[in-house]
Amino acid sequence: MKQLLLAVSTAALTLSACAALADDTSLINDMNTKSLTPAQSAQLRAERDAAKVKWVTMTPAEKATVTQSMKSKKVADLNHTEKFAQNDDMIATSKNETVSMKAEREAAQANYAKMTPDQKAALRKAAQQKRQAEMNAMEQAGQRDDMGRYMSY
Repeated sequence: MKQLLLAVSTAALTLSACAALADDTSLINDMNTKSLTPAQSAQLRAERDAAKVKWVTMTPAEKATVTQSMKSKKVADLNHTEKFAQNDDMIATSKNETVSMKAEREAAQANYAKMTPDQKAALRKAAQQKRQAEMNAMEQAGQRDDMGRYMSY
C-alpha cells in the first residue's frame, strides 16, 4: 500500500511540475524578438544609408583605420575561450600565399608518391620521432598513457 501511495504522489508531483513549467511563458517570450515599428525601421535604414555614403567618401587610409579599430573591438569583446580558439585564425592568407602553399603541398605529395615503401616507412618514423621530441612533458605523459591503454592486450 505504501508503494502505491508513493507512486501516486510521485506521479502527481511530476504532473504538477510539468504543468507549472508549461505555463511559464516568460522564458519563451524572452526569446522572441519584437518586430520593429515602421518609424524604427525607417530610422535604421536612414542610418545605414548614411554610413554607406560616409564609407564611400573615406580615403583608403581612413578605411584601414576604421577596419583595424573594428577588429580590435571585436577581439576585445571576445571571452577567454573564444580568444584561445581564434589564436591562429586571426591572420588571413593572401591569394599568393595560398597558391604557394598549395604548390608546396602538391610537390610534397608527388615526392611521396615516388618513394619506395622503405623510404615511406623511414619518413613516417622520422616524423614520429620529431613529433615526440617537440612534445612537452604533459603531452608525453598523455601519449604514453594512451599508448599503454590502447595498445596493451
